[in-house]
Amino acid sequence: MTPRNYPVAVVTDKAKRSLDRGHPWVYADEVLSVCSEYENGSLVDVCSEKGTFLGTGFINDNSKIRIRIISKNANDKFDQAFWFRRVKYAIDYRKTVMGDDFSSCRLIFGEADSFPGLTLDKFGDVLVAEVLSLGIEKVKHIIFSAAVKVLKEYGEDVNVIYERNDVSVRTLEGMQIYKDYYILDGVSNGGNGKTIICENNIKYEVDYINGQKTGFFLDQKYNRLAASKIAKDKAVLDCFTHTGSFALNCAKAGAKHVTAVDISETAIEQTKKNASLNGLEDKMDFVCANVFDLLTDMCNSKDYKYDYIILDPPAFTKSRATIDSAKKGYKEINLKAMKLLPRGGYLATCSCSHFMSDSLFRTMLNDAARDAGVTLRQIEARQQCCDHPILPDVPETNYLKFYIFQIV
Repeated sequence: MTPRNYPVAVVTDKAKRSLDRGHPWVYADEVLSVCSEYENGSLVDVCSEKGTFLGTGFINDNSKIRIRIISKNANDKFDQAFWFRRVKYAIDYRKTVMGDDFSSCRLIFGEADSFPGLTLDKFGDVLVAEVLSLGIEKVKHIIFSAAVKVLKEYGEDVNVIYERNDVSVRTLEGMQIYKDYYILDGVSNGGNGKTIICENNIKYEVDYINGQKTGFFLDQKYNRLAASKIAKDKAVLDCFTHTGSFALNCAKAGAKHVTAVDISETAIEQTKKNASLNGLEDKMDFVCANVFDLLTDMCNSKDYKYDYIILDPPAFTKSRATIDSAKKGYKEINLKAMKLLPRGGYLATCSCSHFMSDSLFRTMLNDAARDAGVTLRQIEARQQCCDHPILPDVPETNYLKFYIFQIV
């Protein structure tokens, strides 16, 4: 074993059981003691009350998640070589599983890649990062440098690194909220904040400064493709379109017509731009409206002009406390979509909240179908794209549910 010179945090049996199962978090009330002084964001060894080594992780007294484990190998040295290996392993995985779609993908998916609190997305030659843990904040320069070097080995240049650290959860870690270009030797620290990517043979303008999250939702890549396969000759209603990704995939696949709906005027304008980029504007129309209100109005007016409805809402719940409210919201939109579709029509529906488990989501869909007086014939059951890998013992990594049904 490598000599240890880290403070030792002793944790409860409950924390030990969780760590033994593979979950990387230790909560504040699970830490019994820490043997010596430490700085927030530094590394500590974690041990059971009996002295069993359980792993090494970043500690932060500001956070409810007090320790985030990064390794269970007592021989690891957490130097530049360690982080380079860890980054290379993550990128090699994406290069393998994404193949020709490697150009735009998620390179690092937080805990699923043992980088707690880090998201790193690749949009061509632009890297966009979101850093949500203090420990990663302290080593991000090493990580970003390693990512640029590994990508260079694959013949992929990085011209821009941008940080989207403008989320309130950073304050819970004792960090500032900001967004800005990251200065790294050999990488530009400027640009217009936009880039063009190609996904499923469709071009998108990605606004990585002002767009949601890192600028584009990469997790639905192959779900969009699956949805498009049944769109030919259909009248499609794409709800919560964001930047038009499902709508554009369906239009490209030969839909008769596609209506893209979003409550955000900015999103609708971006969808129009993306439609124009792909020469699809003549096959689409664009509606700025609240989806709940729109579906209600359509039901009340018996507006049955669509035979394919897509529901890709934002997460209706980000905590267990609001699951019941979220279930009502999911049921409302799905019930109304089912009522609006003809027998033989199609519904694509999803949830991106890990708190809304697959079993809860399926139960909600079945309840909605019974209330609508229809039967759901399942065509596809899918999850997030493989660049967002799932760890079975880390439920937070298993968040996206995506289904396609025929209404019968």
